[in-house]
Amino acid sequence: MKTNLAIAAALATIMTTGVIDTAEASDKAKKEKCYGISAAGQNDCANLAGTHSCAGQATIDNDVGEWRLVPGGTCTELGGFDKSKAKEMMTAMKAKKNGY
Repeated sequence: MKTNLAIAAALATIMTTGVIDTAEASDKAKKEKCYGISAAGQNDCANLAGTHSCAGQATIDNDVGEWRLVPGGTCTELGGFDKSKAKEMMTAMKAKKNGY
């Protein structure tokens, strides 16, 4: 009886873990990084400029190098950019600042 209970508990744990992993993977697949929409202090992680590496450290609103995780397909609607466009914009701003 104890063996059957232990096996049932182990199987339940394995099955639950698989469901959780699948749900987390599905949730991540529905999200995307959206650059240029974060309010100061509301970014999700490190910025493109490399001046910080933590969430909540953006110092200005809508900095093109700061990002937030948003539902997939909504970034453009929110006025944001994907990573490649954000990098392109940062390069252009840096060149303009340096007089190129």
